[in-house]
Amino acid sequence: MSDPEQEMTPNEGFFTAERAKAFADAVVAIAMTLLILPLMESVADVAGADKSAAHWFDEHQQQVISFVISFVLIAMFWMSHHRVFATVDTVTTPLLWIIMAWLLTIVWLPVATAMSGQMSGDDPVVKIVYIGSMVVTSLVMLGQRLYLRAHPQLHRITEPHLVAGASADIAMAVLFIVALAVAVLVPAIGYWALLVMFLVTPVQHVIARMLTRAR
Repeated sequence: MSDPEQEMTPNEGFFTAERAKAFADAVVAIAMTLLILPLMESVADVAGADKSAAHWFDEHQQQVISFVISFVLIAMFWMSHHRVFATVDTVTTPLLWIIMAWLLTIVWLPVATAMSGQMSGDDPVVKIVYIGSMVVTSLVMLGQRLYLRAHPQLHRITEPHLVAGASADIAMAVLFIVALAVAVLVPAIGYWALLVMFLVTPVQHVIARMLTRAR
């Protein structure tokens, strides 16, 4: 006999959230793994040319930096997503598509990372693709929260937690946009502009107060 928790509720069009959560976790794990592949290939190339490890680090420094940054950022995105969906019980078809859109941005990041690590650091298009991808990820995450806020029957998230989460998503999107502007307008700073992300918490608090007052 089938487990009713694994099936759709026909009258309401809801699905249990467990499969969606498991699928999202698997996709994120694969995306994080894909980040390392260009570095694995470059190690093989250097080893085949009988060059030293020091030569590899010197030649692929930008790739290593891009890998670490992207790994940390995907981890941050996943933690945020995990916290949201920990208390989501059911999902609808529209919410599933929003989740798929979010996963699309995550899966794209290894491509953007490879571009930033292997192409010219002065190319503004590469910076737009790389940092712009993170802006989109943050905005889609915000879209998930707004959908959940409009459909309280799907979850057990309190209103204060939704406001705090939305303010964090907005803060991240704003700071990524600032980082992108600095990286493009001041090429000497480049991807170091992403250090502004350390300001997420104070900016989040400011935005949360603004949202609370606007209600």
